[in-house]
Amino acid sequence: MPRIVVGLGNPGPEYEHTRHNAGFLVVDLLGENLRASYWKDEAGAKTAIVRFGDEELVLAKPQTFMNVSGKAIAKLADIHGAAVDEIIIVHDDIDLPPGSVRTKRGGGHGGHNGLRSITDQLGSDAYPRIRIGVGRPPGRMDAADWVLQQLRGETLEDFEAMVPTGAQAVMHVLEHGIDSAMQEFNAG
Repeated sequence: MPRIVVGLGNPGPEYEHTRHNAGFLVVDLLGENLRASYWKDEAGAKTAIVRFGDEELVLAKPQTFMNVSGKAIAKLADIHGAAVDEIIIVHDDIDLPPGSVRTKRGGGHGGHNGLRSITDQLGSDAYPRIRIGVGRPPGRMDAADWVLQQLRGETLEDFEAMVPTGAQAVMHVLEHGIDSAMQEFNAG
């Protein structure tokens, strides 16, 4: 039974360069690094099966909007026989400073509608998470407007610079487990 790495984001070009698509960017880089040759439509997600050592790994990007992404993830878990703790979720997190990457096992959704949907659909919040820091919005700006804002120039470059660290965190979880990843990535 393969493990599943899910990057959260919103489908469509209008969301491509937004903070909310941090998970998509990390999974795209993993696909590139692990030589994903074919992405297919499966259970409401774009998926690719790659080799990771002796095992298969499913990379997934739900193609529903983030606040209902749990449905696609639950279907993928069913299809591939993955337990909740074998599903790694990569997502943006406004409670972390921009550019930071942290790992976590379980915990609440912290107001993140994607995590809320996943927990509701899986019936558990015990899945490992790779949290990509995007910071809080300035002033009175709405959090949804902040994470869906189109990034350009230096702001986009800074945002994309954390993607390799997010991919490293996923690989660390896969190779050494979430406890080791928490020690490695949460120390700073």
